[in-house]
Amino acid sequence: MSVTRWTGLLFRVPIKFKLTLWSTVLIMVLLIGNYALQYLVMDKWIIHREKSGVQRTMNGILNDLLEREAAFTPDRIKEIKLYLEKANRDDQMIRIVGSDGVPLVTVANDVTENGIVPRFVSQQQIEFYRIDDNPVLIMRSPLTIFEFAGTVEIVKSLAAYEQLLHTIMQVMLAFAAGAVVFSVLVGWLIARKLLKPLQAMAQTIRDVNSKGIQERMIPAHNGDELSTLMILFNDMMDKVEESFWQQGRFVEDASHELRTPIAIIEGHLSLLHRWGKDDAEVLNNSLQASLQEFGRLKGLVTELLALTRAEKEAGDPDALLTRPDEAIRAMTERFMSLHPGFAVTFDLDELAGVELLVSAPHLEQLLHIILDNAVKYSSREKTIVVRAGQLERKAFIVVEDRGIGIPAGDLPYVTERFYRVDKARSRDLGGNGLGLAIAKRLVERYEGKLTIQSREHRGTAVTIYLLRSADGRRLGETLS
Repeated sequence: MSVTRWTGLLFRVPIKFKLTLWSTVLIMVLLIGNYALQYLVMDKWIIHREKSGVQRTMNGILNDLLEREAAFTPDRIKEIKLYLEKANRDDQMIRIVGSDGVPLVTVANDVTENGIVPRFVSQQQIEFYRIDDNPVLIMRSPLTIFEFAGTVEIVKSLAAYEQLLHTIMQVMLAFAAGAVVFSVLVGWLIARKLLKPLQAMAQTIRDVNSKGIQERMIPAHNGDELSTLMILFNDMMDKVEESFWQQGRFVEDASHELRTPIAIIEGHLSLLHRWGKDDAEVLNNSLQASLQEFGRLKGLVTELLALTRAEKEAGDPDALLTRPDEAIRAMTERFMSLHPGFAVTFDLDELAGVELLVSAPHLEQLLHIILDNAVKYSSREKTIVVRAGQLERKAFIVVEDRGIGIPAGDLPYVTERFYRVDKARSRDLGGNGLGLAIAKRLVERYEGKLTIQSREHRGTAVTIYLLRSADGRRLGETLS
């Protein structure tokens, strides 16, 4: 099987198995590295220890023989052999070899001479051999006493130590195998624990597909990343559900608002089609009513498009309104010229020399929406006050009227689409319930805020908060 195919299969393995596999591989690598290092250190330590022991034995023998000034005559050989037997250790052989390579004295404890060739040397040597598959350490040192020249050989068997290392290796491998099994189990449990929230999220998504968008996860609230992810998922689903709810309500409201003028136009056209086209008065009334409903329909479509643009488009980052006091006065006077029966009072001095982060067309659209509502619902006292001021890094514009006001129960909803306090009266005044929704979206595009304060039968005050330009900074820089 090719490497590419193996890689593809690995990527298709569930993440639970991947976590278990990689944790096991990591633990195996760490264990193998640790045990290999321990084995090497132990092997080196044992060899060094044996070499040091053999070296001490060799030094002791050489010093003692030199102090004795031993002569390797037949009558002294027995005495030297007794001494060497006392100096010898377990698993070790000591041998004195003449210059001709013939052993003169040999003592051994559990070590055979077979395979170990005696050798005369002129300088100290240390060698390792394997004899009959057993490791041995051989040290040879020259010995010169008067006319005698020979070699002292010490042969140390390392079979016991090799067996010890082999046993230690078996124990290490057994522990490593147990550790691998344990790591697989622990890795599986940890992966299962870590992935449980993700599996719950996947199940919640499946429930959303089958049961509806009201399904939610139950976060652990322990502050970790997965808990935060679950909370964010629930927040996202809340917004999605709210968006669906608003969308459905928007479609229902839009359908209702569009159905009324369409039904009226259809009724008049049916009337004309049946018999009204032959009656001049009926024809004239039906055409006037149809044109009036067409006008309402056109206005409604225009406001819907304006609302859609206000919700989707972002504020112009280069928008900057200089001399806002003069601009607000001029915009208000242009609008109020269509309503000469109203008195308008201005108090805009605090905006002198201030620059606002808003485009002039959008500010004029905002003022027209708010002033239009003020005019529509001010049937008794026809007085409007337009004032402005500054608050921290924002400027505010207030439009007050002395109209019929808004009931406290309706006040939180008047900026929603198609919401009207008195639907029959609003329709008679030409309203579609979209003006304040458009105004709110326009203000939010410029990182501002729109608030409404009202008392029934006392009047309404609509406040627009907009960012001021500080040292020429543009939109998006003022809040950074």
